[in-house]
Amino acid sequence: MAETSAAENFGKQILLGVPGGLPVKIPALKKYWHVIGIGIQNNLTYRFNYLTRTLFSFIPLFAMLSLWRTIYTANGDGRPLSGYTEAQMIFYYMMVAIVDVMTAVNEDDWQIAADIREGNISQFLLKPVDYLWYRLCLFFSGRVTFVMMAGLPLAVFIFCFRSYFVPPASGLALAAFFVSLVLTALLQFFLSYSMAMLAFWVLEISTFIFILFAFEYLASGHLFPLDMLPPALQHALAFTPFPSMLYAPIGIYMGKIAGDGVGLALLTQLFWVVVMYALARFMWRRGIKKYAAFGG
Repeated sequence: MAETSAAENFGKQILLGVPGGLPVKIPALKKYWHVIGIGIQNNLTYRFNYLTRTLFSFIPLFAMLSLWRTIYTANGDGRPLSGYTEAQMIFYYMMVAIVDVMTAVNEDDWQIAADIREGNISQFLLKPVDYLWYRLCLFFSGRVTFVMMAGLPLAVFIFCFRSYFVPPASGLALAAFFVSLVLTALLQFFLSYSMAMLAFWVLEISTFIFILFAFEYLASGHLFPLDMLPPALQHALAFTPFPSMLYAPIGIYMGKIAGDGVGLALLTQLFWVVVMYALARFMWRRGIKKYAAFGG
């Protein structure tokens, strides 16, 4: 686990001050910018991993695109399916790839669990660095690096399917899309962080992570647009955070969520971000009490 070891050493660098271990005083906000900067440098060490991960992620995506092109060809008459033309359906999955690159959590939950399991969080209890904000900065630095590495193959992929490109429903939809994208990233992170906090009580959290991933994959819109589901099922999913984790930004961009629905979708995302943030804080406080009780 070279990446986990590097993350541990990187955490020590941040807590000591700068790479090399020279102690410095870093203002509250500046120290987190420092984390992001060093995080990007650290992640660039694994740029080949990011590149190969991106290329392999295109394999199921190409399979899904081929499936839907076959379905529309068999349909024959060119009629939309569940309100989606062939171009819109293909573009939907292109947007899934784009949103995933910009917002998905990769190994953050595993690294957080490893920090807890191996006792690396002890250093954060003694230094003026908030572990949640520290990990959030590392998450964003990872996203920046991933976008840098995935940008070229993603651009080639989009170019190959340029005939299916669908412009945003409106200028307002485009602006709301970027706001929704940020909320999606925060929601993804806080949910994964909360899940990783289970490492305070459970030695191995992989089962919980895989169960969460399965639910998210099915209920967030990875497999198919959620508005293709029966109304009753759509209504049931509206009471979960999963539609806010992928479908919301795509639906806003494509105009599937329009009018007052845009504001409602953004408020729903914000609500779940606040809920997951509160859950993350709550689980950290409870976990630290258990950790301290056992001499961590």
